[in-house]
Parts: sequence; structure tokens; C-alpha cells
Amino acid sequence: MKPDGKIAPFRAANRFTEHPETDRTRLAGLIAAYAPYDGSFDLRVPGVHASRASRPNKDCIYNLGIPSLCIVAQGAKAVTVGPAVYEYDAARMIVFSVAVPVAARITKASFAEPYLSLRLDLEAQKISELVLKVFPNGLPPVQERNAVYVTPADASIVNALTRLMECLAQADDAAQVAPLVVDEILIRLLRSPIGVRVAQMGLAESSLRRIATAITWLRENYSQSMKVEELADLVHMSPSSFHEHFKSVTSMSPLQYQKVLRLQEARRLMLSSLVDAGTASQRVGYLSASQFSREYSRFFGSAPTRDIARLRQDAQISA
Repeated sequence: MKPDGKIAPFRAANRFTEHPETDRTRLAGLIAAYAPYDGSFDLRVPGVHASRASRPNKDCIYNLGIPSLCIVAQGAKAVTVGPAVYEYDAARMIVFSVAVPVAARITKASFAEPYLSLRLDLEAQKISELVLKVFPNGLPPVQERNAVYVTPADASIVNALTRLMECLAQADDAAQVAPLVVDEILIRLLRSPIGVRVAQMGLAESSLRRIATAITWLRENYSQSMKVEELADLVHMSPSSFHEHFKSVTSMSPLQYQKVLRLQEARRLMLSSLVDAGTASQRVGYLSASQFSREYSRFFGSAPTRDIARLRQDAQISA
């Protein structure tokens, strides 16, 4: 009630924008509860994952960043995609618009204050449905095409993610309420400064969606020989346009992208399946063991056998 007797309008934005630190602290506590030790955890809501790390990484961890939104509640991380390095923390969120090989490193974490993050996978079909609601008059033009975007963390998204985590305590809430909160998060993401770019994921005819289709083929067929002309034809683009758009989005040519997939998979095979370098190189599509060794050494910094021995030794020390 105002002094003049009039009722002050309810400021609905208070809950979402005026207490970001409180929401982030609450979110950190919830993530810590569902990620009780270092690692990544699939949560009860499909497509939602919690991560925890109690120490910074000495070396980069190579993996595939899939289309997703990642919010850090505590700590900091850096990912390298091609020549670009993206850093994010509690003040900045990161979005992957397509699947892309990354070199990731936790840069701020401790046992007292571990790195805590939440990842929400982004599905093109769901984005497509919500784009019609957020942009009923069509999308404004956008020239920029990137695989990765870093933008200030949106307090309303942090708040919604906190409520999403709270849904996990009850099975009924996780099944019935959580999907509605996920939709809210995606709508708020589409309404954010990078929303128009994220929206491209849901448009079947957008160049980003076509590149994503080509990437899916490469991920599923990385061990096969590949011709750029055939891949371009698959997504209904000319070879020159396809090559230009692919490199603009991923910072790599299609052949470079395939090579990175092969090298990362070979490394994983040697570590998890205990196969030797020769066997791993053949499984991922290399015809020449010497070429594999050269490219592996150039990419990871040391020869396959030496690199795997070091990784196993580091794992034993950390255990």
C-alpha cells in the first residue's frame, strides 16, 4: 500500500532478477546434493546433467560438446574449439549450438568450493516448437553462425534451473512439473541476447541446422571415408557454400572435424578398451599407422603409447 492509499503494483520481476546471488547459492547447494562426488551425473529429468570437480585440471580433457546450455553455479571452466577459447563461470553461461570437439579444462575449483555446473541438452525439435511462440512474426535476420556462445548468466534462467532442481525431490514433480520448467528455461534462452542465434537450431532450412545434420553423419560414420561433395549434397548445399558454412560454425573444415573425431575416439579406445595404437587407428579409419602416430602426436602433444601411459599414471596418482 502506497502512502496515498493506492495499492502498489506487484513487481513480478523481483523473484527472478533481484536476488541472483541467492538463487546461485541455492542452485550450487542442489547440484552438490545430486553430484556428491567428482564426476558427471544424469538426473531424473531427461537431458539434465550435474557435474562436480574438486580440483582444477592440469591437462585438457578432450570430448564432444553436444548442443546444450551450461550454467556454472560455482567455479570456472574453459573450453577450446579450434583456435577459440571460451571461458565461463557463475557470471557467464555457455551454449553449444551444434556438436563440436572441445578441449575442456576446469580452471577454478577446490575441495572447499568445488566446481558445480548444470547442463541442459538442447533438442532441435523442442527449439522448433518454442520458436513459433517466441517469434510469432518470424525471426529477425542473423549473420553470425557459431558453434559456441558465451553470454552473461541470465538471473531468470538461474532461478528457473533452481526450481527445476527442486522438482527432483518428488517423482510426480519430476514427471509433471519439470518439463514445464524446462520449456520456461528454453523460452527465456530464446528471449535472451543470443536467442535469435539459438533459434537457428530449430529451423529446418537454416544453415546451422544443415551443418548440424552433416555433423550427425560425421559422428555416426567417422571411420568411413568421406567426400565433402557428397556430404554437401546430403544437406542440399553446394560444396563451396557447405565448406564455408561448416568452417564458420565449427572453426574447422569437414575433414579436420572428422580427423579430430577419429583421434579422440582412438584415445578413448586405448584408455577404456586397452587396445594398442595400431588396433585403435584401424578401428577409427586410419589406413596408415605412421600417419595416425604423426597426427596423434601433433594433436595431443605426444606419441600414442607415451600419452596413454602418462594418462594411466596420472589416473593412478589421483585415485
